[in-house]
Amino acid sequence: MNKEEIIQKVNAALMKEFEVPEEKLVPDATFADLQVDSLDVVDMVITFEQTFKIDIRNNYKPGSFTNLGGLYDFIEKLINEKNK
Repeated sequence: MNKEEIIQKVNAALMKEFEVPEEKLVPDATFADLQVDSLDVVDMVITFEQTFKIDIRNNYKPGSFTNLGGLYDFIEKLINEKNK
């Protein structure tokens, strides 16, 4: 899966599951910018783990990502590690 596919899937999930407007889905957007609270983040992690078949919870460390672009990179890294 390439980066563009990851971005499309993440953005689609954020729009569908969390009703984030498409125009807010820019790489430098923080979760506060997206109006995603801490409970939403838990749901988001589960959604992305199921979507991408990766383990985010056990690989996340504070500072792993702080914005949407960082999330894309983090997911890409986990997918690449899984596929090695």
